[in-house]
Amino acid sequence: MNKTIAGQDVDVDVEGYMTNKDAWNGEIATAIAAELGIHELSQKHWDVLNWLRAQVTQGVELNIRKVGSSGIVDIKGFYQLFPGGPLKNASKIAGLH
Repeated sequence: MNKTIAGQDVDVDVEGYMTNKDAWNGEIATAIAAELGIHELSQKHWDVLNWLRAQVTQGVELNIRKVGSSGIVDIKGFYQLFPGGPLKNASKIAGLH
């Protein structure tokens, strides 16, 4: 289905995940984060989001343990950055499915 995010039309699935990760950009990420109650993305947020996108591009299957061993953030910090389901919310903000 189509959804307007940050003034841009993007395709999303029924759960709101973008179906085309190449349509993602910083404005879309910021808007999705705000919808999820994260009103400001710090540099640490961006570091995690970019790391997640790089992992998916390399074909790596994501899980919380891998994020915790990324060297960017530990698991506790990941939960603090993306409360209420860190991998789910971070993936959604990163434009990943």
